[in-house]
Parts: sequence; structure tokens; C-alpha cells
Amino acid sequence: GEEHYNCISALHKSMRGSDENASLYWLARMLEGGEDPLYVARRLVRFASEDIGLADPLALTQAVAAYQGCHFIGMPECEVILAQCVVYFARAPKSIEVYRAYGNVKECLRMHTGPLPPVPLHLRNAPTKLMKNLGYAKGYKYNPMYKEPVEQDYLPEELKGIDFFKDRKT
Repeated sequence: GEEHYNCISALHKSMRGSDENASLYWLARMLEGGEDPLYVARRLVRFASEDIGLADPLALTQAVAAYQGCHFIGMPECEVILAQCVVYFARAPKSIEVYRAYGNVKECLRMHTGPLPPVPLHLRNAPTKLMKNLGYAKGYKYNPMYKEPVEQDYLPEELKGIDFFKDRKT
């Protein structure tokens, strides 16, 4: 029933709040109550990117490994795998930078009226002679061939200067 969602919410919020004791409690309450460990593991995969993100990029690896471990051995043996992951997440630094930036991109797409801007010609592949003649890939700078970062636009002209990592005001 509703308690299923209440407990996963409490686990999520306890990890977000860096409370390792409460995180373990809510995890154990769910598992000892018969919750599917793979459900918890899937939620941990989401948490790794949504709440920890780039503050600790290895969190996603930890979550996927926990999911795979649970899948391979099941309960009750996988409880310690989930416990390790939950404590790791509670102790990890948190960042919602990517989560927020992706939300800003989605908002930009939803708010756009009319056809979406075309992909700039220099960013298009040119596998045929016709495409090359039409200007596809012309002027593209292949970054690995340069010692320093190159000056090159990667967004359509209409979006030049936009920074999805900063809060958008619409």
C-alpha cells in the first residue's frame, strides 16, 4: 500500500540528508518487510545521478554494481550489498547540477514554438559527396587534433550563449 512509497521516500530523504543510521533503518525496514531488493536497487541507481551526480561520479557505478549483485544472489545475501550502497550514498557529497541542467534543457524544448532549430552544418556528418557539397561538416574542428580546446559553436544559432547549468528564467 501507501507504506511502500512512504518507506522508499524516507530512505531517499535520509540518504539525501546524509543520515547513514536512518538510511540503514529504512532499508532494513523495507527488506525485512518483504520488499523486492531489485526495486530498492533500481531506486538507488536513480538516486546516484539525481542526488549525488558529479559530486561523486563513482556513485552510479556503485548503484549499478549493487543492482547486479542483488540480481545475481538475491535475498537474504544481497542485503549487505544494498546496505553498503545506502551507507556510501548517505556519506557521499551531493550535487543536483546535472539533474537541474537537464531539467532546464527539457524546459527549453517544451517552451520552444515552431520547428526546432536545425543542426548546424559543421556538426553534421558528411558521408556522401552530395552532403559535402552542401556544406555538411565544413569547418568542423576535430578537437583531438589540437593541443588546446578549439573555439567552435556546438548549439544552434538561436541558442548561442545559453547556459543550461544556470537557472533559467522564463
